[in-house]
Amino acid sequence: MAISVLLGAQWGDEGKGRITDALAAHADVVARFNGGDNAGHSVTIGTQVVRLHTIPSGIFRADCLCVIGNGVVLNPRTLLKEMAEVERATGITISPARMKISEAAHIILPGHIALDAAREAGGGGIGTTQRGIGFAYMDKASRTGLRAGSMHDPERFGDAVHDHVVQVNRVLEREYERPPLDADTVAAEYTSAAQQLNAFLANTSLIALDALAANKRILAEGAQGVMLDIDHGTYPFVTSSSATIGGVMTGLGVPPQAIERVVGVAKAFSTRVGGGPMVTELQGDMAMRLRGTGKNPWDEYGSTTGRPRRVGWLDAVALRHAVRMNGISELALTKLDVLSGLETLRVATAYAYRGEKLAFFPQDSEVLALCEPVYEDLPGWIEDVTAVRTFEALPKAAQAYIAQVEALVNTRVTIVSVGPEREQMIQR
Repeated sequence: MAISVLLGAQWGDEGKGRITDALAAHADVVARFNGGDNAGHSVTIGTQVVRLHTIPSGIFRADCLCVIGNGVVLNPRTLLKEMAEVERATGITISPARMKISEAAHIILPGHIALDAAREAGGGGIGTTQRGIGFAYMDKASRTGLRAGSMHDPERFGDAVHDHVVQVNRVLEREYERPPLDADTVAAEYTSAAQQLNAFLANTSLIALDALAANKRILAEGAQGVMLDIDHGTYPFVTSSSATIGGVMTGLGVPPQAIERVVGVAKAFSTRVGGGPMVTELQGDMAMRLRGTGKNPWDEYGSTTGRPRRVGWLDAVALRHAVRMNGISELALTKLDVLSGLETLRVATAYAYRGEKLAFFPQDSEVLALCEPVYEDLPGWIEDVTAVRTFEALPKAAQAYIAQVEALVNTRVTIVSVGPEREQMIQR
């Protein structure tokens, strides 16, 4: 029995979708274990960019069973929209035979979204995607949430959604002075969604365990990045789920000894969306150079929100921390092509904090916000690498850059991405 795990090794948006798509070619099951539709995985197939938010990236592989695990929070309305968009763009039919939803996954409801937006607008926000993710996990933790299994009975599910909206309206009106939601309309919409989705519901932990017993290969797909983990990220500027290796076991209901491979995905530089400290963040012309113009779908603008991402040089301190904490056995390095044409590249090898040199990643975000990067400069390269298909054909400076990343984080880079398309991936 074998599980390969794919984790974002930075702050999310590392290009996990296309790496998952590549690894899914060798998997029987692709299972998403955390997060909600605040995640955005972009997969380029030919000239077409398909964006996924909840559906596992294995959906493009005909022989893969896609599983939405219990650690995910699910918005039925946006999932149905996403399913329709994928079917329309690719011709793939997403049937219950192709995708299963955990009965234990919690539901994101319109009230969660309204409360999220109200809090962000009220000055207490942290830069969320306003998808209701945190409020859905709050209800899960307080044992007041609705689970996907409730959709087996659409009418009762609709009644529960109606009650939820009535309760949320009191908070919206009294605390935030926001207009109430229409409980009857919302309940009717979610009843309809339950009728369409109940055939997809299953005990997905049992599916995963049976697959392992049958010696099938599972690829566990993480959302966001480990530096946004609710416990181990830059709290409070984090997501609301477990984006680290521990989230695989709790989010899918599988044993730890089944995990044999942990692949971390990292960009050749750093990006972040939302608030919170980012030690290597750049401004000005270099930031614009790394971010891109937004004219290409793979430029540094959020797949879910369209927000411009914050950008900076590669932070080896944070990446080393992610590797050690999660037992990452190999790295996939994406967007190497973006660095082509730069005369000098910088990598943060340590932090400076109040006269002290730190080689570790601080847990306290207030300490992290006061850290300055200690850089090592490396020579860049001018060659366009988008057509390169072997590691040996890369410019010597690019090979040296990758080798230095490996040395700094003590992990081998086994995949190098030099463009957004499937074939623009170097396997080592």
